[in-house]
Amino acid sequence: MSSPFFVHTATPFTADSAYTLLSPDAASQFRELIWQYYRTHRREMAWRETADPYAIFVSEVMLQQTQVARVATKYPEFMAAFPDFAALAAAPLEEVLRVWQGMGYNRRAKMLRDAARQVMDRFGGRLPETPEELVTLPGIGPATAASIAAFAYNAPVVFIETNIRRVFIHFFFPAEGKVHDDQIRPLVRQTLDWINPREWYYALMDYGAMLKQAVENPNRRSHSYTVQASFVGSDRQIRGQILRYLLDEGPSSSDAVITVCGDDPERTRKIIRKMVGECLLSEESGRLRIA
Repeated sequence: MSSPFFVHTATPFTADSAYTLLSPDAASQFRELIWQYYRTHRREMAWRETADPYAIFVSEVMLQQTQVARVATKYPEFMAAFPDFAALAAAPLEEVLRVWQGMGYNRRAKMLRDAARQVMDRFGGRLPETPEELVTLPGIGPATAASIAAFAYNAPVVFIETNIRRVFIHFFFPAEGKVHDDQIRPLVRQTLDWINPREWYYALMDYGAMLKQAVENPNRRSHSYTVQASFVGSDRQIRGQILRYLLDEGPSSSDAVITVCGDDPERTRKIIRKMVGECLLSEESGRLRIA
C-alpha cells in the first residue's frame, strides 16, 4: 500500500524527554495526520459497525491474542450462536468451545462464558461502563477493560495495544530502544480525541496496522517486545488437540487422550492436570470430559 503518510523518519512530533510533554501544535498535527490517513484507509470490520456493547465485548476478547483476519471469520459464527449475554451465559462450555475452535487460546472461551454469567448475575444483563467495573470480569485485564469502555461506550480512556504502541514508537521515539509503555501512555492521553475516542482509537490502530507492513516493525524497540514461541510442539498445540479429541469423541479415558495427544505421556498428563485445575476439563474415575 502506498501512502504519503508512511515515512516520517524525521518527525516534528517530538516530546520533552523529561516530562513527555507535547506542544499543542504538535498534538494537533499528529491527530490530523492520523485522521487524514483514516479517512481514506479505514478498515471495515463487523464489530465496528455496531453499538451493541455485547458484540463489542466479544470482539475485544477475541482480538486479545488472535489476528484480525481470523477473528473476522469466526466472529459472525459466534454471534449467530450466542447473540447476547443471556444466550452465552446459558450455554454449556462444550458448546462454546465447539464454536470457538480455530481461535486458539481456548481458555478465553471459558472466561468469556463466565464473564457473561457475571454480567447477568451482577449487572442485570448490562455490560458495565467503566474500566474499574469491567476489569472485575473474568479474563479482562486493565488494557482490555479500557478498550471495551472506549469502543462500547465511547469513553475517553487511555489504553495501549500493539498497533497503538507501534504508532507512538514510530513517531515519538524514532531512535530509542526499550521504550516503556509508561513513556507512551502520557502521549496517548495528550493526543486523545476526547470528543470521539472510539473512532480515534480505530484510526490509530489502522495506522499501526499499516506501519507493520510499511516499515521495520517499531514494536521491536518496545520494552515489552517478545518473540512468540513456535506453536508447533508447544503446550498450546497439545491443549488444542486434547479439546478437539474430547469434542469429537465425547467423554474418554485419560489413557486414550494421552495416547492420541502429544508424544510425551508425562507432559500430556501435566497439561491435563492444569486444564482440570482451570475448570476446562473434569476428570472422574479415569475419564475426561469438557467441564
